Amino acid sequence: MRLVILDDVNAVAEWAAKYVRRRILDFAPGPDKYFTLGLPTGSTPLGMYRKLIEFHRQGTISFKYVKTFNMDEYVGLPRDHPESYHSFMFNNFFKHIDINPQNAHILNGNAPNLIEECEHFEMAIKEAGGIELFIGGIGPDGHIAFNEPGSSLVSRTRVKTLAQETIIANARFFDNDLKKVPTMALTVGVGTVMDAREVLILITGAHKAFALYKAIEEGVNHMWTVSAFQMHPCFLCLCDEDATMELRVKTVKYFKGLSHVHNQLVADHRPGEELSLSKQLSTEG
Repeated sequence: MRLVILDDVNAVAEWAAKYVRRRILDFAPGPDKYFTLGLPTGSTPLGMYRKLIEFHRQGTISFKYVKTFNMDEYVGLPRDHPESYHSFMFNNFFKHIDINPQNAHILNGNAPNLIEECEHFEMAIKEAGGIELFIGGIGPDGHIAFNEPGSSLVSRTRVKTLAQETIIANARFFDNDLKKVPTMALTVGVGTVMDAREVLILITGAHKAFALYKAIEEGVNHMWTVSAFQMHPCFLCLCDEDATMELRVKTVKYFKGLSHVHNQLVADHRPGEELSLSKQLSTEG
């Protein structure tokens, strides 16, 4: 496990985008070798997406041979609804880069058989060779995707009934009208994310400080699903200063003391160099 502590939200966005770029470039994807990327929605990754779009426009990264799998989608919300995760991803990322739309996989919340849709999604990930890098954000209660407190830590992609707290929290996106907020969603499971070869979690803001504490300093607990990634062999957590408010001083000092190592992960490099850094990430955690 690695915790990278940066000054603010903007620094987190830039570091994350540089890391994604480096992972893709080092992988050297091509027609017979696609890089598979798991992606989140929400406000936390927006800055990262903007930076990746900027890198693409500068010609330093291509998504032509990248396949993406999004974490979740609402049930019953039209795909073209402004708050659907299809709309979010295409408006904020996909339409600005050179990814083939057929390679951007998002769960269909309007599928005639939702259980089969979830099974097909898991199968599509497997057929793509698994996820190389799964990126996620968390809620203040430590949930990942729609794996709310109490979710199984070995769960797979499935249909989830949303907790009342989640519905209330999401009402701000639906004119503060609870009746407009979807009450169900399709979501990858904690186990689905754990299967990825690497997991990168973004945590920003003082309102998520307690969740970061639970994710880093306490034990694995299904009431804080993000804590499961303590058991992942290649887990990288990226946060800003505000999110560290609940951490012990010695924890912050320890990980800040490794900043020179962390910065190597996004530094200019030669092809093939990332492998040793990836091993370092897993062995020194």
